[in-house]
Amino acid sequence: MRRDPSRSPIPGERDAGRRGGYTPIVSGHRAPRRGDPAVAGRAVRHRQRIVGRVVLAAVSILVLGVTGYVWVFYQDFITGLTRSAALSGDEPRSTDGSTNILIMGLDSRLDQNGDPLPQAVYDQLHAGDSTDGGYNTNVMMVLHVPGGGGRSTLLSIPRDDYATLVGSPDGVTKEKIKQGYGLAKDAKEKQLMAQGVTDKQQLEHQGRDAGRKQTVDDVRQFLGGIPIDHFVEVTLIGFYDLAKALGSITVCLQGPTQDSYSGAEFSKGVQQLNAAQALAFVRQRRDYVHPELNFTDLDRERRQQAFLSSAAHQLKDAGTLGNPAELSALIDAAKKDIVFDDGFDLMSFLQQSQGLLDGSVTYTTLPIKSFGTVNGEDVNLVDLPQIRSIVHSLIGGTTTPAAAVSLPPVTVDVVNATGQTGLAVAVETALAAKGMTRGAASTGRSILDHSSVYYGTGAADAGKTLGDVLGVDDVGPDRALADGHVRVVLGTDFSLPAELTPPSSAAPAKLVGPSSSVLTATVAASSSTSGPMDSLQGGSVPCVK
Repeated sequence: MRRDPSRSPIPGERDAGRRGGYTPIVSGHRAPRRGDPAVAGRAVRHRQRIVGRVVLAAVSILVLGVTGYVWVFYQDFITGLTRSAALSGDEPRSTDGSTNILIMGLDSRLDQNGDPLPQAVYDQLHAGDSTDGGYNTNVMMVLHVPGGGGRSTLLSIPRDDYATLVGSPDGVTKEKIKQGYGLAKDAKEKQLMAQGVTDKQQLEHQGRDAGRKQTVDDVRQFLGGIPIDHFVEVTLIGFYDLAKALGSITVCLQGPTQDSYSGAEFSKGVQQLNAAQALAFVRQRRDYVHPELNFTDLDRERRQQAFLSSAAHQLKDAGTLGNPAELSALIDAAKKDIVFDDGFDLMSFLQQSQGLLDGSVTYTTLPIKSFGTVNGEDVNLVDLPQIRSIVHSLIGGTTTPAAAVSLPPVTVDVVNATGQTGLAVAVETALAAKGMTRGAASTGRSILDHSSVYYGTGAADAGKTLGDVLGVDDVGPDRALADGHVRVVLGTDFSLPAELTPPSSAAPAKLVGPSSSVLTATVAASSSTSGPMDSLQGGSVPCVK
């Protein structure tokens, strides 16, 4: 009786078949004999399938292990980070795949709840105690990472730039741009207390969120409306903790320098700094021991850029981001007094910005026009059209390059209330060259620290246009003015825009402040050019003053 071909052959049958030449019938085909090439090929393919499965299993285990590590690492990273909702979803964002990140360095000696730090920490910071500092954003940098790859750009905004504050927080329209944070925080806390809120932590947290939003809005407006996609806020203690996690930082100085205020005391050349020294390095802005260095806040901006370049260079060379132990130390530091906006996907950003560690970053400090005084305080006077044109050329955005200035042919009177001899006539001449009709040039009876533009009936559009061109925000009607007339009152905050500045005006000018004390306003070298100050290229340890 013939065996059912669907059943496996019994051992006896198979053995008998092999010994006696019996060839079982399988599925209607005669099975190949041993030694047949088909048998060898099938055996090879069988072994290949086994090896392939083993390799696939090994790769799967490796992938699961790596992704599992990355997931655990990422979860550990994002768990415990301080987040802020200050950047709402309806604000302008980049639409071309690029990312703009505002980095804020907060000059606060308090923790996130507004409580003092341990005294041992203050001793290391060399920055006074809880009563010092405040809520000024002494560091404001915008990091632009292009979406399609390529070199990133980091723009530093000098902290004392005199700027318009969005929404006039605490009733203040123009101030040093760094002060917007503290003014908005104070205004928010007053509002909450008026509503009956007394919890200190709630006041502190909501007040700081108001300050963060204010700074984002002020920087966006100052730079011509560029989108701010994310922000990071670092306090003094946050910077100190990060510097400690890095171990030591290599810096290079062009010469010896010393500053008792920041605790800086460095020799010439390349040297290693610990966390306390690194903080002193980025905070230094004076040197009375070596006055020939002529330190300014702009030099501090360059120090901060040099630190970032050196730190990135060091992280890449040391392979820190591939070392779990060292990376964990940075993660722990990031959880202390460092705040990120709610929508900041850190993993996506790290994947997008690998070039940052390779040195593909250009560090640029935005120029100032001159130094001046307002309300008895030193400020940087800036040329907004020039700054916005620079920003547009470097990172694009919604800003458009400054167009040629053309003003309506209305009559303009200029009152000089700065104490700077001949300024009214100079401004009249510049405005007439752009299409306006000369009116009266006169000297004010007192020194004013705030500039204004007034317009008569029928000249509202001309007054607002003139205010935009001159960088004057206080623009309004004046019934005493003749129809079709505009009057400009120049205060000590005034700085003639580059588009209106004749070449000879780059010389230092004498200003008289509100207290009638004479002050030399040193015009920055950049005021005679349309480009930014010299830039620093990343990827190395730059040598700075």
